[in-house]
Amino acid sequence: MAKISPLMVIPPLVFLGLASLFLVGMFRDDPEALPSARIGQQAPALQITELPGKALFDDETLRDGNLKLVNYWASWCAPCRVEHPNLEKLRAEGLPIYGINYKDDPDNALDFLAELGDPYEAVGADNSGRAALDWGVYGVPETYLIDGDGNILLRVAGPLVQRVIDSQLRPALEKAR
Repeated sequence: MAKISPLMVIPPLVFLGLASLFLVGMFRDDPEALPSARIGQQAPALQITELPGKALFDDETLRDGNLKLVNYWASWCAPCRVEHPNLEKLRAEGLPIYGINYKDDPDNALDFLAELGDPYEAVGADNSGRAALDWGVYGVPETYLIDGDGNILLRVAGPLVQRVIDSQLRPALEKAR
């Protein structure tokens, strides 16, 4: 009787393992979503500095009892320009938005807000990127929905376009209220 080498079993097992991984990945709720370990946790302590001429916010602001957005942005970020009108609309609806300017020149950041408008209640600067690391930011823009106790309810990686507002942000806001 022919003997089967153990090495002959390894390729089919590797194939089955990869096929299983691909199958699970294909049937996720949103295969393009970037996972966040911060959902349901307290927002990390803020390590931001003042953007000249703008009000600064702190950890107590994140725990003031009200729903709010924290938006990471930069003047050099093209998608930040795309989402900016939507941030202004959300603020006009009464949703407080706090901005964190990410690794940006302060003059460029202020010019950006002067040109496009300032949708933020207050703005801080994260010049070193340390705060972004603590929050788990992959890149700008990124927006977090924070509840009144300072817990992260939702993370949106990428610009807040109308499709994302309708499919993710508004349902999360309704659920939180």
